[in-house]
Amino acid sequence: MTIHLYALCWNDEKMLPFFFRHYDPFVDSYFIYDDGSTDDSLNILRRHPRVDVRSFARRYPDSFALSEQALSNEVWKQSRQQADWVIVTDLDEHLFHLGMPEYLKRCGRQGVTMIPALGFQMISDRFPEKGETLWSSHTVGAPWAQMMKLSIFNPNRLAEVHFSLGRHTADPVGETVVPPIDEVLLFHYRYLGFEQTHLRHQQLRAGLGERDCVKAGDTNTLGLPKSPVIVQIGIFMGRSTAFDSIRRIDATTFAVRAS
Repeated sequence: MTIHLYALCWNDEKMLPFFFRHYDPFVDSYFIYDDGSTDDSLNILRRHPRVDVRSFARRYPDSFALSEQALSNEVWKQSRQQADWVIVTDLDEHLFHLGMPEYLKRCGRQGVTMIPALGFQMISDRFPEKGETLWSSHTVGAPWAQMMKLSIFNPNRLAEVHFSLGRHTADPVGETVVPPIDEVLLFHYRYLGFEQTHLRHQQLRAGLGERDCVKAGDTNTLGLPKSPVIVQIGIFMGRSTAFDSIRRIDATTFAVRAS
């Protein structure tokens, strides 16, 4: 069984070690598209023996969001006849199953072609230390509808995926067979430490295109707030209604029957 992973990188030197620590046990090849990183990201990527580093050319020069959407909808097709499964994800998204390789083999035998994930927004008042495995060390979070994404699928059985902006929804075309029970979790690790979260949001806003920055209400097309400081305070104080069910998550025993 062969697994390919596709992701976009931009100044992610802090998250890359945790990303590889999580995915290295079951990913055979990484295809990472770099959006002009100026930190140590490229050196980290080039040192990894299974990473193919590529340049991210924005199809829409005035929109990061539309360019990322276009990339996500096309890039995985190069894995046809090369891989049994592809993962299309972000560097702060950790897809988890306690026995991921065995689970994917079982899904293949059962004719499953795509595997939605149960999404959780994870939060912490500290950034992880070197060598930590995030699913076991950072376990506080809440169910988050936007993170319930289709990230794992068989590239040989789907014709198109039709991701929306941010890959928060998909409208796949082809042989679409999902598991009878949702067993894969998606842990989104964007909110790790107040200072790091604030800094990262400032960086992300600086990388937006002109069309991305057209405001609608309090957010732009990527959902980034006008005032990152205020929204982070709200999140860590538990004022967001989406965080009403914040709790510690035991990933090793989690499985939910699909509705």
